[in-house]
Amino acid sequence: MTHQMTFRGGTVAAEPGQSVAAALVAAGILDWRTTRKGGRPRGLFCGIGVCFDCLITVDGVPDQRACLVTAADGMRLGDDAETGAAPEDLGDGRNGGAARA
Repeated sequence: MTHQMTFRGGTVAAEPGQSVAAALVAAGILDWRTTRKGGRPRGLFCGIGVCFDCLITVDGVPDQRACLVTAADGMRLGDDAETGAAPEDLGDGRNGGAARA
């Protein structure tokens, strides 16, 4: 049974056991958030949960790694600009980001 998820007003199909990131990429969606600084597009990078490039909001819960979340029928996927930033974009000194004063 193919799952149906919603992303930016459209429907994205996912096979059972497929990650959210894999389903988005299979649908031709290569980026689903932007960085706070500079608005650079981000999507799937490492694919194994090590980096934070694939963060996405899933059913209202922000900062989920799309490569680790298993797709499910009826999921609502979003790109929350306020909560979808990777640690290096937060400016708090983690992962090379500039520390805030």
